[in-house]
Amino acid sequence: MTKVSPEFEDQTEMQAVSSVSVDVSFGSDRFPKYRLGPDNQILEEAKVDPKGPSLKEVVEVETEQLSDQHKRLSVRDLASKFDKNLTAAAKLSDEAKLREVASLEGHVLLKKLRDALECLRGRLAGRNKEDVEKAISIVEALAVKLTQNEGELIQEKFEVKKLANFLKQASEDAKKLVNQERSFACAEIESARAVVQRIGEALDEQERISQASGKQEVEELMEEVQHARRIRLLHQPSKVMDMEHELRALRVQIREKSTVSVKLQKELALSKRAEENKFSLYELGGSETLGSIIRVQLRSSEAMELSNCTVQWYRLSSECSRRELISGASKSVYAPEPFDVGRTLQVDIISNGQKSTVTTAGPVDPAAGLGSYVETLLRKSKTDFNVVISQMNGRNYSSHSVHLLHVGKTKMKLSRGWITKARDSYSNSMQLCGFRGGGNSAAKSIFWQARKGQSFVLVFESERERNAALVFARKYALDCNVLLAGPDDQASLYI
Repeated sequence: MTKVSPEFEDQTEMQAVSSVSVDVSFGSDRFPKYRLGPDNQILEEAKVDPKGPSLKEVVEVETEQLSDQHKRLSVRDLASKFDKNLTAAAKLSDEAKLREVASLEGHVLLKKLRDALECLRGRLAGRNKEDVEKAISIVEALAVKLTQNEGELIQEKFEVKKLANFLKQASEDAKKLVNQERSFACAEIESARAVVQRIGEALDEQERISQASGKQEVEELMEEVQHARRIRLLHQPSKVMDMEHELRALRVQIREKSTVSVKLQKELALSKRAEENKFSLYELGGSETLGSIIRVQLRSSEAMELSNCTVQWYRLSSECSRRELISGASKSVYAPEPFDVGRTLQVDIISNGQKSTVTTAGPVDPAAGLGSYVETLLRKSKTDFNVVISQMNGRNYSSHSVHLLHVGKTKMKLSRGWITKARDSYSNSMQLCGFRGGGNSAAKSIFWQARKGQSFVLVFESERERNAALVFARKYALDCNVLLAGPDDQASLYI
């Protein structure tokens, strides 16, 4: 076994060190610290960067912020941002070039170091040789790691170059946009100056014309005042007062005669309808006011029983020029609703092929006190009524429990405690009118179709509450641009 002397070891170390070129620049004054992992893989220790994030990360963060805020930035700010990022990208590109040079120098240094270790391995034996072989494996692993870093550096350089090109193009586009906006702004400023100049000239011209016309109008007004003074001096004050008293008396007489004329016209219409109903086999009974029930009654013993006749009610227009069918009103009993106020009602009774027509004595009168009651309810925050369900979807409802009907500004709701029977907003599919199916409670009942396939007949505690609910619901529906009426009712009812 060959023994190596200490002098030989020092001599070999000096030779190995002296074989390294002196023109190689080192990144630091000490050898980097590494540790071997499994399969002789080199693991670098985590480095703490005291200087903060790298320049590339700063550029990426600013580019992302710029993309998020481009809608809120002006064109000039956008151009300046792109110029700053372009400068940062150029600096990053220079840094990548320096790193590439350092990597090349690292390859040269590792190659010379490996050659020196190979030369030293041939001269040593035993345990020293094993140490040299281990050092050679570490150098080879460093070379592989350096090659990997070079690949990452090339990829990073490509991305930096791509980012720089993008920022350069964006900066040029921003500059073009700035120049374009500047030219547009200059053109608009020139146009505004021309408009202001034209307006100023027009105002000056108008002022000159108004001054000339004002003098002429003042002269004409003075002449009219003088003429009026002459006319007033020609008339005696006592005669003027007498003429004013006579005019007032004439106006009072005309007003009284017009009132008498209207009454006579109404009486004439009532007499005509009475003459027409005289020859009819049927007549109408009951008060012809809102909140009451009008019944068809037998007038002659020759009249057929109403159960064997076909009955249909109609509304007549205010001029009685046409009549409108009241859909569903085919019983001998009819309860007027708010739509019928001010209109005349007419009923046809057909028996054995013969038709008898009976008309009310005059238009339906409004209910006393309904207006003040509605105004009182309008002052309240909620409008709720106690009702009983008589029919549901065309069938008699067995339960007679009290429900709550809420008439809101946008919708109607029928509930009992926490249970909601129906709740719908005002729409064209909703229908609401007085109940037209007859019965003793018709004056207190309404028909409400919340939506297609869901309808109710509701009975109120009084006729006044029933009519107030109809008025409220139609008023709120009209505010929502919805005409709330009964089945097949015409829109002319709102006119």
